[in-house]
Amino acid sequence: MADEYSVSTKVYETAELGMLSILDMLKYFEKRGAMRVSDLHIKVDAPPAYRIDGDLVKLKGPNVTPKMAKQLLYPLLSSENLHKLRQQYSIDCSYRLGQLQFRINIFRENDGLAGAIRALSLDIPPVEDIGFPNDVWKDIINLRHGLVLMTGITGAGKSTTIASIIHRISEKSACRIMSVEDPIEYIFPQKYSITSQRELGRDVSSFADGLKEMLRQDPDIIFVGEMRDAETISMTLMAAETGHLVFSTLHTRDATGTITRILDYFPEGRQSEVRNQMSLGLAYIICQKLVPKKDGTGRIVAMEILNNNYACANLIRTGKVEQIYSQLQTKTRNRPDEKMMTLERHLATLVKEDKIDLLEAKKWANDLKCFTDAMQRI
Repeated sequence: MADEYSVSTKVYETAELGMLSILDMLKYFEKRGAMRVSDLHIKVDAPPAYRIDGDLVKLKGPNVTPKMAKQLLYPLLSSENLHKLRQQYSIDCSYRLGQLQFRINIFRENDGLAGAIRALSLDIPPVEDIGFPNDVWKDIINLRHGLVLMTGITGAGKSTTIASIIHRISEKSACRIMSVEDPIEYIFPQKYSITSQRELGRDVSSFADGLKEMLRQDPDIIFVGEMRDAETISMTLMAAETGHLVFSTLHTRDATGTITRILDYFPEGRQSEVRNQMSLGLAYIICQKLVPKKDGTGRIVAMEILNNNYACANLIRTGKVEQIYSQLQTKTRNRPDEKMMTLERHLATLVKEDKIDLLEAKKWANDLKCFTDAMQRI
């Protein structure tokens, strides 16, 4: 922690809560729960704001000054990270408080210093409580190899879903689990498996380097925090092809968009090779969104699930990605080679079960016409 700053120094005055330190602000996550209050945003010339059930809610107080921003954000940094921030203008790190782990990004922008702080509970939720629309997770935890991609926008709960699956695997199987993350979010307890987690910038220089080293460390299961570049994607696909079970994330809004996004990382001359790799190595794509509940008690997961069966693999290999959506619509039976789901069908199901509002579902659907059709069929 930077010597001249303290997490307990009261620096921000609110109308209702009095003077607050950054520690007080972080304790609010514990009070309300990380599933309800997901983020805290601090920037110069605006009051601090929490993201509660998906909406930004500003504290009732003055705008943050440049001095306040330093007093609130610098205490969360080690001396090394503070030096790195001053050199590189942004920093990713983590901070532990009680039963919460905070993922922190501090950066410089037009008005000065800013920070985005996300809360993650150290208690990994049971996979049964995530909100899968079917029992496909049972098939995933029994996989021996292949790539499982968890996709969605920032804040969609991708890390939580992956953590719950890996945690269940570690409870039931004696295997070697290794991860490279930026930063480490959930801490996996040592259960039946042996787990090693490495953090970018602290334990390893890049995702690609971490993957190269992992392949010499006898892993059974690999978790790559994010596929950010062509080299990391190539290494991840190769690991999945060569007998490892690999989990990773991408920022995409649907299953077909995920395949297209991966291909877009590569020049046209390599795309045929990558399509072939994906058709062989890909196991599942799960794209999820967090939708506000109808009763106002939080948010619920809506998922799109692609199971890379023979038909889907053939469509990927031949470049007919646009035809995959019809597979998601039709291959929905409770069979190992099916269990697929469109986002629109899951949203329609949640509406029918009175868990989310119809207008809210329409707002989150990727294709309004497909959602309307799903509402009529269910």
